[in-house]
Amino acid sequence: MTYVVTTPSFSGPIETLLQLISSHDVDILDIPLAPVVDAFVATLRDDTTTLEVEELSEFLLIASILLELKSQRLLPGRDATEPDEEFVGWEERDVLLARLLELRTYASLADAFVILFERAARSYSRLRGIDDGFVVQPPDLLAGITTAHLAAAYLRGIEEKPVPVVRLNHVTVDAVTVAETVVALAQRLPAMGRLSFRDLTATLQTRIEIIVHFLAVLELCKLGHIELGQGATFGDVAIEWIDAHSRLDLERIDAYEG
Repeated sequence: MTYVVTTPSFSGPIETLLQLISSHDVDILDIPLAPVVDAFVATLRDDTTTLEVEELSEFLLIASILLELKSQRLLPGRDATEPDEEFVGWEERDVLLARLLELRTYASLADAFVILFERAARSYSRLRGIDDGFVVQPPDLLAGITTAHLAAAYLRGIEEKPVPVVRLNHVTVDAVTVAETVVALAQRLPAMGRLSFRDLTATLQTRIEIIVHFLAVLELCKLGHIELGQGATFGDVAIEWIDAHSRLDLERIDAYEG
């Protein structure tokens, strides 16, 4: 702040005046504040002088502090304190900066309100209702309805509803199982020699049959009755029944349940 004030007892920047008053080098009662404010107002009215918002807010801050200090001196009370007691532990510049930040907060809030007011000014509310020539007549939902119709609707609503039955006679259930396929393969594979899984399932028609045969082959491998091999990645799976002398007992095969 570079605004210079001139009084009978002081002439210089206004922030220096506040520092001198706070340090008791100048008595606040010797400083007339009205001429200082009048000179500042005259500066604002001068078209050739341009002040920044920061300078204006800082002058208002310092002037309000001076006015508060002088009011306390002119109107002493039971709880009146000396100016230096109010600023104990605080440097004058820190106090000024703190109050300046507070004023900037209020200024930001004011700017936010201005933006809201500008947005509201761009909207126009409707001052009238529906035009006289535009009449909306809702349809009559009870047109043509008699008491007999209502009674019939009531009886339909309270009558006992039949229990829904889900019929599955149209659903085809595949009868093939893994256990049955294991028994069938145990009887066929010893006589077929070495073959691929592709050849084993070449005559099958449905996907479920192929899946069941694959699971049955894995089950026989787990039981140790066949040997599986694959020469290349994603190649055909070779199936070979282990030595005929270690053929699985047919009674155990017939009793297999998976």
